[in-house]
Amino acid sequence: MAPASAPPELARQVGAIARAAGTAILEVYHGDFAVQTKDDASPLTAADLAAQRVILAGLAALDPVLPVLSEEAQVLPWSERRHWSRYWLVDPLDGTREFIKRNGEFTVNIALVDDRRSALGVVLAPVSGELYVAAQGQGAWLQAQAEGPWQRIRTRPLGQPPLVAGSRSHGGVQGDVLRRLVGSDYQLVPLGSSLKFCLIARGAADLYLRLGLTSEWDTAAAQCVLEEAGGAVLDLAGRPFRYNRGESLLNPEFVAVGDGTIDWAARLPAP
Repeated sequence: MAPASAPPELARQVGAIARAAGTAILEVYHGDFAVQTKDDASPLTAADLAAQRVILAGLAALDPVLPVLSEEAQVLPWSERRHWSRYWLVDPLDGTREFIKRNGEFTVNIALVDDRRSALGVVLAPVSGELYVAAQGQGAWLQAQAEGPWQRIRTRPLGQPPLVAGSRSHGGVQGDVLRRLVGSDYQLVPLGSSLKFCLIARGAADLYLRLGLTSEWDTAAAQCVLEEAGGAVLDLAGRPFRYNRGESLLNPEFVAVGDGTIDWAARLPAP
């Protein structure tokens, strides 16, 4: 069956919600704003909360019954979440530190998790206007600006030299793992938020290694985009990422990759 030229309706509807949230974020971004500190020491702004309100209202209009798990809302206990088979997983503003720096490298992330897999993903970069959407088994698309055409995106074969999105660090443990994965001749491209996954999904980078803490809402939407573009997100034992795993919402360390012809698990260090 030939691939669709445009995303399925649900992906486009969720994309419209993300664009509305992006508009709310930019209203704050282009003005003066205060920065609060949450209990986990991460920053919070009026833009996070404005985007949260827009997204919750939009998702409730799509399906008033489906639960929503969001960074900026009270997290329900595992005793309740463990029974969820299908739910929305949301980060209203991924990259708040980049937002505060006003460098444009922040995103809106909305994922639909179905049976612990990221089945639909939407990632918006409000400043550039780029919207990435994907649906499980149907593909991944980029819309460069609102109302613009949809472009199918695909990952690329491993570059020579490979382009690594993410950390500026060349040494330490991360450097050792990177050398096992792509050799010592690679180029680093620092980038904020879930845009690193999207860069790989559109064939503009090859790999993103994350050694350190992230939460499930940081990765789910972009994971769907990357997987549907031909890539993968693997923990450091080589297993695909899954969601709603338990009480903790923290992810294991991981690598996001573009070239699906490589046995990445074989290149990872033995546990």
